[in-house]
Amino acid sequence: MGIFVHDTLSCTSTDLTEYCNEQDLEACALKFKILNNILCILCIYRPPAGNFETFIHLFESLHNKLYTNSINVIICGDVNINYLKASNHKMKLNSLLATYKLYSSVNFPTRVTKHSSTAIDNIFMNKKSNSNYSIESLINGLSDHDAQILVLVLRNINTRSQKTQPTTIRQINETNIAQFKLHLNEENWPNTFSEEDMELSFNNFLNEYLRIFNHIFPLKKYYNKHINQGWLTKGIKISCHHKRDLYMLCKDTNNLKIKIYFRTYCKILSKVIKMAKRHHFNNLIMRSKNKSKTMWNIVKTKTNTRVSKYKLPLTTEGKSIKKLS
Repeated sequence: MGIFVHDTLSCTSTDLTEYCNEQDLEACALKFKILNNILCILCIYRPPAGNFETFIHLFESLHNKLYTNSINVIICGDVNINYLKASNHKMKLNSLLATYKLYSSVNFPTRVTKHSSTAIDNIFMNKKSNSNYSIESLINGLSDHDAQILVLVLRNINTRSQKTQPTTIRQINETNIAQFKLHLNEENWPNTFSEEDMELSFNNFLNEYLRIFNHIFPLKKYYNKHINQGWLTKGIKISCHHKRDLYMLCKDTNNLKIKIYFRTYCKILSKVIKMAKRHHFNNLIMRSKNKSKTMWNIVKTKTNTRVSKYKLPLTTEGKSIKKLS
């Protein structure tokens, strides 16, 4: 079990070892400070064959450690309790979480098979404190469980005032790959094969390998200016999600009609996106006091080529703008 965090976010982990039991409860937690908000993400897993009463006891003790009035706790994970049906387990868990003002937010199936449709994965949070949120299912094709995406707008956060966060990447090309191979070939691996303990030998090998790798392919930070995609409407977002669902459906079927429908849908969506971009750019130019400068800014943000290669037709005030050279 783990929680993956984007490298632009800073967080602190909380040791929950004393509350974890392989048979009844597994959990991990991270705390984030985003401006004046302290957010705690708690990820849990309840094995279906475990003792439910033990799970409730451990979970309550765990939450007592994390819970304070100043921390916004969000719990997510697989509790193996179907929230689409009434049950004693559901009632007991809801009663416990309600004492901390936490409530279920998933009301759609998260695991669908040929014989069943259940919501055993869930996200619990304080809906009063987090009133501005949306949650939806994501069919990722990697598991028999669907993922859940929670979009949460925290209070007192002005995204416009946030500084541009750097992107950390490694530059890998043919030159440094050749250097990497050369260094590996010249390495003597002194402590790798001299140890009798196989695990210790592997750790020595891995340490030397990572030392060379990090030296040849160092992490570098790049700052990318965020550009608001004004043409990306809610309707286009929904259509893109639908396109992804159709793609997953096409992968699991040999139905020719579905595959033809998917290709047709992609073509139509592509045309809609092109028209939306054209309309957005035209509006930017028409509303601008310096139309020439605005058009140049559009070209610079959308291409890295010369302006003469920019083929998207633009109009302003009902008149076509001639291709620049």
